[in-house]
Amino acid sequence: MPSKLEQLKTMTTIVADTGDMDSIRAFQPTDCTTNPTLILKAAQMPAYQRIVDEAIAWGVARRKVTSEVCDRLAVSFGAELTKIVPGRVSTEVDADLSFDVEGMLAKARRFIADYESRGVGRERVLIKLAATWEGVRAAETLQREGVDCNMTLIFGLAQAAACADAGAFLISPFVGRILDWHMKAEGKTYTSETDPGVLSVHKIYAYYKAHGVKTVVMGASFRNIGEIEALAGCDRLTISPQLLDELASSDSPLPRRLDPALAAKSAPARMTLDEKTFRYLLNEDAMATEKLAEGIRLFSRDLRSLREMVSARLEGAEAKSV
Repeated sequence: MPSKLEQLKTMTTIVADTGDMDSIRAFQPTDCTTNPTLILKAAQMPAYQRIVDEAIAWGVARRKVTSEVCDRLAVSFGAELTKIVPGRVSTEVDADLSFDVEGMLAKARRFIADYESRGVGRERVLIKLAATWEGVRAAETLQREGVDCNMTLIFGLAQAAACADAGAFLISPFVGRILDWHMKAEGKTYTSETDPGVLSVHKIYAYYKAHGVKTVVMGASFRNIGEIEALAGCDRLTISPQLLDELASSDSPLPRRLDPALAAKSAPARMTLDEKTFRYLLNEDAMATEKLAEGIRLFSRDLRSLREMVSARLEGAEAKSV
């Protein structure tokens, strides 16, 4: 019997949720995704100091500010990852721009230009944006420009529906963080079948398939392999190395749990969302409102930590060059 990971690969595209290239080589996913948290972690690993050193040297030689060096670092990691995976690499726009349409557009365009200057075409890249109203509007413009977007921090159907209307390439519903909120708010435990994060992805998946939405559903932020097993058959799943290892270590049967034809039979009605409706529906969902805000804060925190590390390295390198 093939491992659960091999079985899962027959029905779902596997995406590695890490910046650790050795882990990606080991599990051979199709795509990989990064964020400030993962870049910060990878940048502190000895194996990747050459990437950090290059970005610092580039910044010193060209008198670049910290944010520009961080951008180069993100693209440098992404460019290296495109040499390992056959598919796409997601690179995240700064979380502190999540309510700034023009800021997100400018950053995304710089990322794409940097990738293309290194010979990495935009067809290999997904620009990752928080699924705020402003993020959705930025994605709508980028998609028209031929830049595919990964809408992150998805916690409910309203966000998913707005992303679909904008023509976003892919959404990332955060399964584990939805579970975290409900366990804390309700003091309950859940099985894989009753997990609120899993059920949220089931609803979004059914909505997309029933209404012919082409946007890819990629479950993310898993707490255990039971959540992953309950989403077998989802378009894509982005999985951490630890959980990939658990899946690879088991050879018990893994049945398909999501099927387009079956899911569409229980789908919610098609939604029409303008800005005020989107904001109202998001506000009505306490979990989605709180987790979206928290997610932006956490990514911003790790981005600040990355900037502090880069700033210190820049100051040290500049002092040595004097």
